[in-house]
Amino acid sequence: APLTTYYNGACPICRSEIEHYKRIENRLGTRSGGDLGWVNLDDMPEALADEGLTPDDVLRRMYVKTGDGELKHGVDAFIEIWDQVPGYRWLSRLTRVPGLYHIADRFYDDILAAGIYRWNKRRMAREAEKAADAGKPAEKDA
Repeated sequence: APLTTYYNGACPICRSEIEHYKRIENRLGTRSGGDLGWVNLDDMPEALADEGLTPDDVLRRMYVKTGDGELKHGVDAFIEIWDQVPGYRWLSRLTRVPGLYHIADRFYDDILAAGIYRWNKRRMAREAEKAADAGKPAEKDA
């Protein structure tokens, strides 16, 4: 079934991971067996409202919409992607193992996604500060 992945293209880590999956998909073409769609929410913010997501939601984690319209996030979203990407299907099956699923889910939400979220917020604040400084006239020496 077709899959649509909603990701934060402004995040270097998120963008890098998605680009990795895209390269695999492009290299294999129709032989991959997957039907993946990619929506960079940095380029298409209107897709947020269409899915009932806020910009902060997408900063916090990645989302996937399945072919039957179900919106999944976090580890569940990765499982859906890994099911479609050759070379990652084993990881999808492994992550579904009940005990491992719980560990992966907690690790993603509590450590990985939370850390990337904080890092992105700091990075965005620094970029906004630099942009504001660039717009200010230079201070003159007294």
